[in-house]
Amino acid sequence: MSSPALQPVKAKKILIIEDEGDMCLLLNIILNGKEMELDHVKDLSTAADYLKKEQPSVIILDNKLPDGFGVDFISFIKSNYPAIRIIMISGFDGSAKDVALENGADIYLEKPFTKDQLYTSIKGLLN
Repeated sequence: MSSPALQPVKAKKILIIEDEGDMCLLLNIILNGKEMELDHVKDLSTAADYLKKEQPSVIILDNKLPDGFGVDFISFIKSNYPAIRIIMISGFDGSAKDVALENGADIYLEKPFTKDQLYTSIKGLLN
């Protein structure tokens, strides 16, 4: 009797909404090889189009973007895609934390954050 074939672990999809190239590179380095499939967009309008086709498990959302503020986009995500978990990241202004959490962000990380803070936050949301 043969043993059943092992199925590969399906990677969890993470969408990064961030316009700064250096931060995107850093996030990719931190999360690469962690059984996560990463996608990236640079603004809110592209993110809205992306979400019509794909539903990631977690969104890493920057606050200050070229076409608006991430804190204002949180309610759009939660009203249309309530299962998606959101990590808000911001170096812009610590006062955004309360608004982000009130609007439905699951976690708020202020830049600079450590790779352990980010990875632990994502793993906590995926479990």
